[in-house]
Amino acid sequence: MGSLDSNTPTDHAAGQFNPLDPEEFRRQAHQMVDFIADYYRKIETYPVLSQVQPAYLHSQLPHTPPYRPEPMDAIMKDVQSQIIPGITHWLSPNFFGFFPATVSTAAFLGEMLCTCFNSVGFNWLASPASTELEMVVMDWLAHALKLPSSFMFSGTGGGVIQNTTSEAVLVTLVAARDRALGVHGIDFLSKLAVYASDQTHSTFSKACRIAGINPANIRSLPTSVEGGFALSPAVFQSAVEEDLAAGLIPLYLCTTVGTTSTTAVDPIGALADVARDYGVWVHVDCAYGGSACICPEFRHHLNGVDLVDSVSLSPHKWLLSYLDCCCLWVKQPGSLVRALNTNPEYLKNKPSESSSVVDFKDWQVGTGRRFKSLRLWLVMRSYGVANLQSHIRSDVRMARMFERLVRSDPRFEVTVPRLFSLVCFRFVPKRARGPGQIERANRRLLDWVNGTGRAFMTHTVAGGKFMLRFAVGATLTEERHVLAAWKLIKEGADGLEERS
Repeated sequence: MGSLDSNTPTDHAAGQFNPLDPEEFRRQAHQMVDFIADYYRKIETYPVLSQVQPAYLHSQLPHTPPYRPEPMDAIMKDVQSQIIPGITHWLSPNFFGFFPATVSTAAFLGEMLCTCFNSVGFNWLASPASTELEMVVMDWLAHALKLPSSFMFSGTGGGVIQNTTSEAVLVTLVAARDRALGVHGIDFLSKLAVYASDQTHSTFSKACRIAGINPANIRSLPTSVEGGFALSPAVFQSAVEEDLAAGLIPLYLCTTVGTTSTTAVDPIGALADVARDYGVWVHVDCAYGGSACICPEFRHHLNGVDLVDSVSLSPHKWLLSYLDCCCLWVKQPGSLVRALNTNPEYLKNKPSESSSVVDFKDWQVGTGRRFKSLRLWLVMRSYGVANLQSHIRSDVRMARMFERLVRSDPRFEVTVPRLFSLVCFRFVPKRARGPGQIERANRRLLDWVNGTGRAFMTHTVAGGKFMLRFAVGATLTEERHVLAAWKLIKEGADGLEERS
């Protein structure tokens, strides 16, 4: 790879540069699609967890950009030799860490169209199709989830595609904040209090700090093993009453359907009943578990959703849509618009001023936005709800199989009841004495498994217990991969016992 030389004469041929020649695009795009297809086909040949050391790439690449153009063949050789070794392969069928990041041919094609049009759909006029397709697709997914019409454009609410759950929480928190300050006055900002369980994703506290909530008023409410790590309505009510007695203003409750550590599910309806008595905005973060609710057998996890103010779900986790895609529905879109709206002269136009259209720039943090609804549109049209349900059920079936395998070996235990396709478990060596030795054994087992490159898992700590997380859901995963992973885990446990 060449580097820029300040003494190189000016290239007068640069005037002939054409960054988007249709025929050159056709040739290079075919080359890229072949590369991507080959990557997917041979993805199992790569270590799942990258084996490189920090700063590996810095030592391989020049410190200055190339002055003259380089051929695509040379660039792709560097992708193969320098970039791929530094990738942890989330699409590997042997990836069982964190939560899955699912993909599909339909979503990839949708992303190609999104990139092709390069639509910057901040308001309706900037790209009517971008806005209106998003409204249609958000209603489609709401129907699949059996959300009440109060969350749909066809009813009295509406939905918008955010980048991530972090932004969905932030924009609803800001809307709740401004609604409360409109009643109490700006001087009461330091008195606003917010609530979530100790299992809620860390993005919640970050969003609260960004929104100006006093860190001392961010309540992380305790959960218990006995309660399945779900937030108790009684604990929530007690915290609210204590804050009221201290002169604080209860503002916002973030509930979860499928927490990151253990996929715990908070009792939405019971918590919303309490919140309603105190005027608290209730948000449901079902980034992971919500996708399963398109299946009738899981829909009960959303019971009580008709009582809340907002709901968010991330199709990029389990609905085959690629990163990034977070769907947010609100009952009162006006609350978002009042808190986030901007109206500079250069964006004013007759459709917006007539209030007959939606301008999604006023539903999000930034202004510019991509045509992301194309991905969901292609996924839902290409596969239909029936195939998406089959996809969810297949992952759950494989997780159930892994759970049975864990229970079949007396050296292992399932640490948390499985709800979706995550199995939390741990290794309990025969000679282990006390929690400390058990934790060390599990840390060593995790490091050994991930170090082989043949599978990848992550861990968590809940209820003071260190446990391993086995999340089934990578798009390419089949039963044989789950069985091979279990065999690998047992092999690692055997080795630990032999060395102890």
